[in-house]
Amino acid sequence: MEDEFEFGFTEDPKFSVERYEEMIRNHDQYFFDAQAFENIIDYYIEKNDPARALQVAEYAANQHPFAAIFLIKQAQLLAITNRTTAAFAALDKAAMLEASDADIYIIRGNMFESMERYTEALENYEKALDLAEETDEILLHIAYVYQNMGDYETSITYLKLCLQQNMENQDALYELAFCYDVLDNQEESVQFYQAYIDNEPYSYAAWYNLGNAFTKLGLFEKAIDAYDYAILIKDSFASAYFNKGNALVNLEKYAEAIDVYRHTFEYEQPNADTYCAIGECYEKLEQMDDARAFYKKSVKMDPKLADAWFGIGVTLDFEERYFEALHFYRKALDLDLSNADYWFAIADAEYKLGHMKEAEDAYEKVVELNPLDVDAWLDYSSIMYEDQRLESAIEIISEAIKNNPEAAELYYRMVAYLFAKGEYNEALNYLELALGTDPEKHYILFDYLPQLQENKIILDIINRYSK
Repeated sequence: MEDEFEFGFTEDPKFSVERYEEMIRNHDQYFFDAQAFENIIDYYIEKNDPARALQVAEYAANQHPFAAIFLIKQAQLLAITNRTTAAFAALDKAAMLEASDADIYIIRGNMFESMERYTEALENYEKALDLAEETDEILLHIAYVYQNMGDYETSITYLKLCLQQNMENQDALYELAFCYDVLDNQEESVQFYQAYIDNEPYSYAAWYNLGNAFTKLGLFEKAIDAYDYAILIKDSFASAYFNKGNALVNLEKYAEAIDVYRHTFEYEQPNADTYCAIGECYEKLEQMDDARAFYKKSVKMDPKLADAWFGIGVTLDFEERYFEALHFYRKALDLDLSNADYWFAIADAEYKLGHMKEAEDAYEKVVELNPLDVDAWLDYSSIMYEDQRLESAIEIISEAIKNNPEAAELYYRMVAYLFAKGEYNEALNYLELALGTDPEKHYILFDYLPQLQENKIILDIINRYSK
């Protein structure tokens, strides 16, 4: 007959674990009280050893067959290891022993949620709400379910309830910002976080989310103030420094932005995005060697960051090294084929190298991807005009006007092309349209065809609109 020893909850948890491991080594049968078993299970969970924790939970359930806690622990661990059927069975047994334990319904809700059976998940979470003492995490889970169902309004309702239960629930604060973002309702987001801060002025997460909401509204000065408060409360808050840097970039304060971005390195490992952002600031300051150095650091850290490859290209383009620039533009394009900006840069570089066919193909791609890019339409038509393909130039501008009926530049360019083709009446019709859209921009016509400054009919029409 095996020896049987008893270990109770007065023991140090580490001692319980050592005794349990000794028992397994010796193939013995020791008796542990419920608290000791819980300590041992929690120890293995913390050590990220769910298999060993499950083994203990099963052993505990055999020694304490009427203790629902071990069936609940079993279910939790079975769910983690994707043994869903066995997890549900363990929960059913636990419910027969202790139907009022909220954890049964929370774990069941988690499993239904991961199976995308949202109605059943909600039913279980609602049951748990009635039984649990602390409900903020359950309310958070209900909010997640509604997000997964695409119902962000209801999710917001539950997130606010969660924060009423626990003002310091950081996850709820961030999720709320996400929901307002999806609904594109930054004004309400600002109102919520301002009211929240009135009650919790030292919540760095609330200040940070307020800063993000101001950023999305284009209120960059206010955003910077909010980020500053977040940093004041938590000076190691790297994300707040990074987003403050972005806000400074939007205000074209590039040198300040570089300093702020560099602050993030004091509190977290440098990353590719921050190197790329610093590179872009140096690029805007036209310090191309520094810009290129940071873009290179960025791609070394993350070779899949298309913007950094593109940035290297921009610095070379600035130095009129168009052939080299093309190489890097294409590397960026390989990573993001539908990026109209990359195609535009390629088109421009090909044009500067005299590769007209390649430039034409690239411009065609730009306007296909972004038909609202007026500059791309103008440049695309310009290639045709230079190649004396007036018909094509006119067709391109005509298509551009369909997509951008408010862009006066397109009408003035059409006037120039029609005059060049000798279609004077049609040209004058478009001149009227151009002047009706924006009379101040009539200089565009003379930039393209200076000789028209001597044309009395045109000058009379312009003077009529200018007055």
